[in-house]
Amino acid sequence: MPGPHVIRGSVVLPEAELSWRFSRSSGPGGQHVNTSDSRVELLFDLAATKALPQVWKERALERLASRLVDGVLSVRASEHRSQLRNREMALVRMASLLAEATAPPPKPRRATKIPKGINERRLREKKARAETKRGRSGRDW
Repeated sequence: MPGPHVIRGSVVLPEAELSWRFSRSSGPGGQHVNTSDSRVELLFDLAATKALPQVWKERALERLASRLVDGVLSVRASEHRSQLRNREMALVRMASLLAEATAPPPKPRRATKIPKGINERRLREKKARAETKRGRSGRDW
């Protein structure tokens, strides 16, 4: 797969820390599917990596805790008939998953006060609408 796979900024997914497993893909495909190992599983030891800054690593370990098995993150790809395309898909998924998991938390929302005028206008319009509906009642008939 050409080029480094950037997680975010200048941090890249190290090729040396990735391990691959291949197996036969399930689903349709005829004779081809019975003979080729096109399904790809990409493994990345998140707990032992030195490629990520410590803060990012802790954040990713916390956010991806449900997906980790002994600190190892795994991603599978079997959409394509080609092993090479599945490898590319797995790398892209792994990089985007790590980018999302290492992103800084969003800034806390600052509570804002609703201006008095807006609330008063809403109540005025509500009263006017109620008067319109009250005028439709059939009391005068």
